[in-house]
Amino acid sequence: MEESNKPVVHLISKPENMLKTIYTACRTCYSADSPYNIYEGAEDEEKMLKLIERVVSSGHYSTIEHIQVTFAISNVSRACTHQFVRHRHVSFSQKSQRYVKEKGQFDYLIPPTIEKNPELKEKFVSFMGEISKLYTEFTDAGIPAEDARAVLPNAASTSIVASLNLRELIHIANLRLCTRAQYEIRLMVKAMCDELVKQEPWLKAYLVPKCERCGYCDEDKSCGRKPKLEELLAK
Repeated sequence: MEESNKPVVHLISKPENMLKTIYTACRTCYSADSPYNIYEGAEDEEKMLKLIERVVSSGHYSTIEHIQVTFAISNVSRACTHQFVRHRHVSFSQKSQRYVKEKGQFDYLIPPTIEKNPELKEKFVSFMGEISKLYTEFTDAGIPAEDARAVLPNAASTSIVASLNLRELIHIANLRLCTRAQYEIRLMVKAMCDELVKQEPWLKAYLVPKCERCGYCDEDKSCGRKPKLEELLAK
């Protein structure tokens, strides 16, 4: 993908004391002390990280559901967001094709496999132009945007605000950073993870493909990054 084809992702909201909040949730399960006292007394970062790793590794994911983060995402295709909105426990607010009427050539994303083929790229761009003309013809004739949008393609660019808890973000990263995921959503999710890791570096170990966390590949077709589960069991 060219630079102009890459998702634009910004982290616009997150808890101020994410690490302390998760630590407090974890520690509360094993302490007679009050949660607020635990929170106020939490100072040792290494100690907090060790407990969080132990608790999360044991599968006690409720402790990371207290963390909510919000991303502003643009320059992604409708095909990408159609995949993204299938995830559970995420709140979405997306640019509406009903209420936002396209004027002139609508923005669109060119898949990299088409981008690198000059002949096919030329045909793709020409076709996007024809779609734009037809859309404009419809709207100029008084067809409502909500009906004219029927001709707009999956390639049409869109923007979306997404809010989700940390457990779901880790789940999405584990799935969508896998090489089996489509290229555009991999780029978008990687950008989301990178934005959060800039402010919370300790999360880098969690925001990875699922094979990195479990040590094996459970996909039907493996990229070879990790051994297949059946290979490990055979040993």
